[in-house]
Amino acid sequence: MPYLHQVAVPSVPPRASNDLEQVMLAFVDAYNQAWDAAASEHGLSTAHACVLGRVETRPTMGELAEELRCDASNITQIVTRLEARDLVRREPDPEDRRSRRIVRTPSGDALYGAFEGTFAFPRIAAAHLTAAEGERLATLLRKAMGV
Repeated sequence: MPYLHQVAVPSVPPRASNDLEQVMLAFVDAYNQAWDAAASEHGLSTAHACVLGRVETRPTMGELAEELRCDASNITQIVTRLEARDLVRREPDPEDRRSRRIVRTPSGDALYGAFEGTFAFPRIAAAHLTAAEGERLATLLRKAMGV
């Protein structure tokens, strides 16, 4: 989702008007369903799984909100809930003591590792492609997203 801001996304999904759009919408829907199922299997909401995956780089709350394109108050609520489950903690930023960095705990690392093992959709989808097809698809998707 880091590229979402680069693509115009309507507030109401349009009906697919051609085969490419239908396939893209079906792929995104299947991806989202697999993500939701994997998160649920590990007792996470989709948002909690998303944030738990994004804190590997030790972002600040503001960086995380910006990356996910959501309000900082939403991130605060999610981080607070993850913190209550001992999955993340807030640490002072060594370069700016006014800022806090979000860090996964060992429990958070273990849970996210298990989640990643369960969320097999990208690996399963890619297994249907040759290496060359996978590289070509990645190139085309980057082009479609303008990156």
